[in-house]
Amino acid sequence: MAENEELETAEAEAKQKILVADDEASIRRILETRLKMVGYDVVTAEDGEEAVEVFNKTNPDLVVLDVMMPKMDGYGVTREIRRTSDIPIIILTALGDVSERITGLELGADDYVIKPFSPKELEARVKAVLRRTISKDVIIPASGSAASASAGGKNSKNIITTGAIKIDTARRQVFRKNERIRLTGMEFSLLELLVNNSGQAYSRNEILQHVWSYPADHRIDTRVVDVHISRLRSKLETDPTNPELILTARGIGYMFQRIN
Repeated sequence: MAENEELETAEAEAKQKILVADDEASIRRILETRLKMVGYDVVTAEDGEEAVEVFNKTNPDLVVLDVMMPKMDGYGVTREIRRTSDIPIIILTALGDVSERITGLELGADDYVIKPFSPKELEARVKAVLRRTISKDVIIPASGSAASASAGGKNSKNIITTGAIKIDTARRQVFRKNERIRLTGMEFSLLELLVNNSGQAYSRNEILQHVWSYPADHRIDTRVVDVHISRLRSKLETDPTNPELILTARGIGYMFQRIN
């Protein structure tokens, strides 16, 4: 009996935890049921203030967040979460309201799902984002490998260096002159795709397929890529309005400067 209890406890601790915040009880109930069925631990909140409170108490692995909620809207919740955490956020937004999606992404959301939506679609988005955002939050000291990597675009084991930027692909971390730059998991995955294929241009649809795991025939607003590129440039570029690292490939999409 004791062994069974210990096994059940270990399995519960191993489950990834998802916070679902939505003021519609029916949506909370459906998502909680479906996500539990596929193996996640689920906690819920019915308004923005409760979402922040539950987030701080439970430390979830991912947040599914409705934009329009009482007390504090989804934008406010996203701002509060991003003050201290880079965990993935998927926003739920109304059909046709493009401004909601763009604003949520600009504030730090990783992806969005349009209402009304299929629970199966949301499950796929959750799985894809979690798969792309697994990272070890380990700070490398200044005397460590990130600091000792050679300059000028050379690779040193898992370290890629270009100018003042050092990218540790093993720990999924980025540094400028040994000072860590905080990236969300999806931002790093996007950067990693471009850096590992420096000099190669990718279309927005190709990026969505590689990073967000959208199927090739999935019709989606590709501005999710544009917003993430803009966020990366604001963090990495000396002058985001005149980028030297993440370049626009006119008529195609985006590319990272060639690293020799």
